[in-house]
Amino acid sequence: MNESRKAFHTELKDLENEMLKMGSVVGESISKSIEALMNKDIKLADEVIKDDDIIDDYELDIEEKCTRLIALQQPVAIDLRKIIVISKLVTDLERIGDNASNIAYKVKEIGDQPLIKEMQDLPGMRDIVVQRLRESLEAFVDMDIEKAKQVAARDEAVDRLDEQINSELLTVMENDCATIEQGTSLMFISRFLERIGDHSTNICERTVYMKTGEWTELE
Repeated sequence: MNESRKAFHTELKDLENEMLKMGSVVGESISKSIEALMNKDIKLADEVIKDDDIIDDYELDIEEKCTRLIALQQPVAIDLRKIIVISKLVTDLERIGDNASNIAYKVKEIGDQPLIKEMQDLPGMRDIVVQRLRESLEAFVDMDIEKAKQVAARDEAVDRLDEQINSELLTVMENDCATIEQGTSLMFISRFLERIGDHSTNICERTVYMKTGEWTELE
């Protein structure tokens, strides 16, 4: 391998590592947003909102590096697809960060009010989406198509929890109109987690495309 190719692969690896650092910040934001809800921790919610700026900066920096690497090195085949996928993948990560920030804003709306019902399903849902995000990124790094498909298939569990939470909250709201405002906020929080799950599925689909050159919708 000549020096130019070595330099290219070093830059590509650095790009991948920066994307993983971004993914780590995003995962922490998801976890902290639900922790803020369960503990009525407004300061932690503010921290999640502030961290969204860091996530946005990661996206811009990585996209710029992807564009420069393509222009300077003119990669082909799987190397080109990998750079393109990284540039798309960081958009998914940025949108996940937005959803975590949206949860934090809802937490601030709820404030120190007692929750209208036990919401242990939300931490459970959070744990699933954080694990799926981590494993979707692992599948990308390892170029593991089978793992990507397995991670994508677990999106159904997130959808079921979202439906269950919405159903339970609607029952509470129907029985007591005083719970409608908070109940609506909690339904939004559940939906934001569900959307995060969808973005992890996108990452899995992009991994399959990177490896095969063919687009496949995963369910």
